[in-house]
Amino acid sequence: MSSTQTVREPLVRIVKREGATLPKKILVRAVAILLALVVDAMFIYFVTGLNPLAVYGVMWGGTFANPTRFSWMLRDLVTLLCVGIGLAPAFKMRFWNCGGEGQILIGGLATALVMVYLGSSLPAPLLFLCMAGASLAAGALWGVIPAWFKSRWNTNETLFTLMMNYVATSIVACMTNIMRGSASSLGTLNKATKAGWFPVFMGQRYNINIIVVVVLTFAMYAYLKYSKQGYEISVVGESENTARYAGINVRRVMVRTMLISGAICGLCGFLIVAGRDQTISTTSAGGRGFTAIIVAWLAKFNTFTMALIAFLLVFLERGASEIASAYSLNQYAADIITGVILFFILGSEFFINYRVVPRGMHKEER
Repeated sequence: MSSTQTVREPLVRIVKREGATLPKKILVRAVAILLALVVDAMFIYFVTGLNPLAVYGVMWGGTFANPTRFSWMLRDLVTLLCVGIGLAPAFKMRFWNCGGEGQILIGGLATALVMVYLGSSLPAPLLFLCMAGASLAAGALWGVIPAWFKSRWNTNETLFTLMMNYVATSIVACMTNIMRGSASSLGTLNKATKAGWFPVFMGQRYNINIIVVVVLTFAMYAYLKYSKQGYEISVVGESENTARYAGINVRRVMVRTMLISGAICGLCGFLIVAGRDQTISTTSAGGRGFTAIIVAWLAKFNTFTMALIAFLLVFLERGASEIASAYSLNQYAADIITGVILFFILGSEFFINYRVVPRGMHKEER
């Protein structure tokens, strides 16, 4: 037996949006950044006693003060973007690949081994081909292992890929000790011959990294949006049961996608070793495997949007370092300034996907 009752709503209700338009998304994020700058200004003034506008000017100068700093920003940006591109297909499939760090390291180690042991016996084009192939294969292997276990025994991919990071770090530590021999440190690889180093292009070696990552950005966008495999990734990500009902081999898609994801992260290791650092260590990945998760997730796996978000994160990172240096601040204080901005940007995703409805009165039939 039903009765009509008047009920009072909560103070606010959270309702999922059907779909925010692009201008509205841009507006929400712009407001979030503006509010973050206001909060940061209050922190800067009341805690450090500095002029907020002067601090923001120094932060801006960390990237745009001169062409050299801007080129360094591009170098860091494409490295982060490359990892984000690698993680995008796995995350779109709802396979939580937290192993980008290990996949970068193992790809970089494979590159370094080829450089050291084949650098003097192979011509440059063949050497680069072997280095790239080794990094792709090593990264792919590091991605396929957790995917195979997940597809066979439904293991937890988050824990599995995280543990693979520790294994990769230990292998790199062991191999670098072997490679350095009696030296105090591994140092720059092939410093005398420069075998396996990218050639200088337009003034910098890492400009080749930029070209490679730009090509990857377009290629991954087309792969996810227009290819049959990209469609299968989307369907599996939405619902594995729906994918099976549609005749999609979920196990094959999972293994194939993680092979691609790991291979691209491994390729990033190749770009770091050959085009940027010319060495390998346990810190070569620099936490980018974890930061790239934010890049891929905020961009909703659109590689062009990922480029903008990667730029913002690198800009904030370089700005924090510049603030700490210019004002002799504790690095943690500089990190708080950038962290507030990042927090507001992440929080803006809530208002893009949901709306807050104030309290109202309505009749509800029970």
